Amino acid sequence: MAYVHVAHDCVIGDNVIIANSVQLAGHINVYDHAFIGGTSAVHQFVEIGAHCMVSGGSLVRKDVPPFTKAGREPLSYIGINSVGLRRRGYSAETINEIQEIYRIIFLKKYNITKALDIIEAEFNPTVERDEIINFVSNSQRGIMKGFGNS
Repeated sequence: MAYVHVAHDCVIGDNVIIANSVQLAGHINVYDHAFIGGTSAVHQFVEIGAHCMVSGGSLVRKDVPPFTKAGREPLSYIGINSVGLRRRGYSAETINEIQEIYRIIFLKKYNITKALDIIEAEFNPTVERDEIINFVSNSQRGIMKGFGNS
């Protein structure tokens, strides 16, 4: 859209929506089906996961894991992108599992290592579970905070 800036070495996935006046610094990866709301600014080297929704006017300083919604200041987890997932054909069971995984990561007050250990132990392997685990464990900048944990 109008006035979007995509700096050097950015990789933008398929079916991504970047609204007006979004500013992407260098070396950013935006994965498939992500949405970045208008006038957001994204710090260099940030990763925005697949099927994410970043609220307009956000300052994105940390990685945004797949399937989530992000907003507030500082940028925080505000739920999963359930509407977007339903529109793309994800089942209610899969959406509920994604939500349960993120409750462990963002709402249960565990550190990331402990949360990932619990997820691996309690959830059967699925494409979505493994995508979340891989994204979070490979984050170079760290992931956004859970609401109230900033």
